Amino acid sequence: MSSQSSTRQRLIQSALQLFITQGISGTTTRQIAEAAEVNEVTLFRHFGSKHGLLLGVLEESTAFQSLGQALNRHNQSAESTEQAFQEYASYCLHALEQVPDLIRSLVGEANQYPADNRLALGKRMTEVTQYMAQYLESFMAQRQLTPRFSTEKLASLLECLLLGYAVIEFTSEYHQLWNHQDDFLEHAVQMMLFGSIASDTVVSPIPQTTTVVADLPADTVHLILRQSKKQSTQDYALAYVLFGAGVSPQEVIGLLRSQQISSNQQHLLQVQGPSGSRQVAINQWIMGKRLGSYTANPLTKWLKSRKDNTPTLFIDDEQQPLTLPALEEQWAAWTEGMITLTGHPPHLKQTQQTWCIDMLMRGVTIDNLTLLTGWTLEQLHPYDQRAKEKGALEQATRLDQKPSSKD
Repeated sequence: MSSQSSTRQRLIQSALQLFITQGISGTTTRQIAEAAEVNEVTLFRHFGSKHGLLLGVLEESTAFQSLGQALNRHNQSAESTEQAFQEYASYCLHALEQVPDLIRSLVGEANQYPADNRLALGKRMTEVTQYMAQYLESFMAQRQLTPRFSTEKLASLLECLLLGYAVIEFTSEYHQLWNHQDDFLEHAVQMMLFGSIASDTVVSPIPQTTTVVADLPADTVHLILRQSKKQSTQDYALAYVLFGAGVSPQEVIGLLRSQQISSNQQHLLQVQGPSGSRQVAINQWIMGKRLGSYTANPLTKWLKSRKDNTPTLFIDDEQQPLTLPALEEQWAAWTEGMITLTGHPPHLKQTQQTWCIDMLMRGVTIDNLTLLTGWTLEQLHPYDQRAKEKGALEQATRLDQKPSSKD
């Protein structure tokens, strides 16, 4: 790579990172130049202005392309059309949640952009739509589904829904339009699918769904924890947080070092979720086994071993913030060869479900669990029912182990 090309790419990458963390309006050309280790004159020589640099980011950055390619790898494991669409939409929303300041700036300052910038932004949005359409076409072809509309139209509709959600979430508070991101996704996907796929492929309209709770047994959880420990210190810390704090995979990869609070009395996480900020305790006891103390456990040991300055709690091999695909790859390594009672490999989302059931079984009230999870009582009802089922089974088992008074 030539020196000129290298300088240009450094400016583009520095601008992208600053636009993501500070927004476009909150970022100055001097900050970008300093981050790229050049002077402002060099920036102006390459791009002319900040809007010229934004044009370079939109036209030359691989961020949009990488997102689309990553999304296209997620159509193999879904068991139903609805699950496939919902997982896909959830992944898209999580990507948008990583760049709220950039989204606010792109929306709020759009009328200030030159025509070239607006054309470039439109081109990038078209590319994302095309990736979505490719995903939908591949998924439907594999399952011999017949859409009533073109996959491009379906992809455009889904994109509008997701962008609309992101804009409302990032620009307003207390809107009370939906209780939780999962609530929005469930209903958005249902509305999009109903009437968009030919009736001979869908037996009946999609009903009001209920969450299917599939918690993992204790021996499986402990095996996953042991396998993660064999992988690396970070892997062990990741599994520990997933099973010990009840946070979702999306929330885990967004955690910052500053959001963990450790003392002799407690170990907490300050979690930024779709429903706002909440504190969650990291439990030392996981499914009947203790994994350390408040100040000496897999997470604190991982943090003490860190030599980098990356602010996020978990990172990849290049010391960049961990992504959801990377976390899923690590999960696959921990669970390789494992099969649950349903005949399927353990799924990453089962960590949060398992934690919820364990908390209820250990005496946490469903009202308190709403505070720890940010979910509604309605969302937690299936978990409460599952905990009662497990409690009944345990009681029946204990009775069978006691001799009858009549014997």
